[in-house]
Amino acid sequence: MSYKDILKSLALQGIIITERHLNRLLRARSLHRRRYDLDAGIDFIVDQLQGSGKDHGYRWMYTKCKQHGICIRKEDVRILLSLLDPIGSQVRQTRRLRRRQYFAQGPNFVWHIDSYDKLKPYGICINGCIDGFSRHIIWLQAALTNSDPKVIGGYFVEAVERCGGCPRLVRTDMGTENVVVRDIQRYLRRNDVDDRAAERSYVTGASTANQRIESWWGVMRKEGIDPWITLLGELKDEGFFSGDFVDKALSQFCFMPIIQEVLNDIQGVWNAHRIRPSKNTNVPSGIPDVMYLAPHLWGAEDCLVPLTEDLTTSLLLSLHSPLLLQTGKVLSAVYCREQCVLGRDLLAFMCIEYIQQFICVHRIEVLQSLQKDRSFLL
Repeated sequence: MSYKDILKSLALQGIIITERHLNRLLRARSLHRRRYDLDAGIDFIVDQLQGSGKDHGYRWMYTKCKQHGICIRKEDVRILLSLLDPIGSQVRQTRRLRRRQYFAQGPNFVWHIDSYDKLKPYGICINGCIDGFSRHIIWLQAALTNSDPKVIGGYFVEAVERCGGCPRLVRTDMGTENVVVRDIQRYLRRNDVDDRAAERSYVTGASTANQRIESWWGVMRKEGIDPWITLLGELKDEGFFSGDFVDKALSQFCFMPIIQEVLNDIQGVWNAHRIRPSKNTNVPSGIPDVMYLAPHLWGAEDCLVPLTEDLTTSLLLSLHSPLLLQTGKVLSAVYCREQCVLGRDLLAFMCIEYIQQFICVHRIEVLQSLQKDRSFLL
């Protein structure tokens, strides 16, 4: 309370005195409004900087000092913080959010897997995988679906066979389309003894936190997929695409091979281009292919977990593993391997066969429609 507030409170009680008389009474009783204790303030601030108070600004720290009965000037708190924690003071002055920095020990330490659904309304589903250390694209595929666990598992099996081993860690979102990848990864790492073995070799989380692959989707769209999103959107707006099975089948039949060629081109160029240095010193810069194949140039080592047996044999043995039990039915490893790898071609064949039958039955209507607007096939 200020002196005026004290005098008003006394006046309400019937005691009328002057401010000078109030000061004399306070001095006679050794009462002081402020007696700054700089030593106590220093000890308190040092103690706070050792714990959760390391992120406090000087205004917050000043209020905290008052709440703990420490009388100190606000300017003194500001000066003390700048002397005791110069780095923190400088960071707070920039008024920027401090984010966690990404870190991967080397190539094949973590693979990030995710699906891209911008073309999914038109029947074209994209799935990709990127290496966390080198940003090397492991696979980038367009298929009829990215919701079938067998299809995503097929991509993973092909990549493991091609690389000769599995990554130390796989990171995906929490979708059910990744359950086959989860089971295969955990089974292949079941006998390892490192801190990422068995159950810990597969990590899930929010899709927005899967930053390596999520951030790369923007690159993919910018470098070749955006025109297809625009084209198919225009077909829909003009009434040439209703979203039914036949329209999706025609879209897949006409556009999917072309889009896959675009994806292959994007993957090849990305893996061969040079990534510029960033502020995150934990992330190397360079050419993804070189960083993936020669990590020793960056002081890292390949974290690939080599296969100790033939992949087919390994998956056959996993028939008896509880990791591959789903809804009371054992997920056959041979089925996973063969159907995952060949299932996309089988679905594509069924789609093409259906379209051919449809065209044979409705040949006249299809020809008339194509002659009416040939831009549909452009």
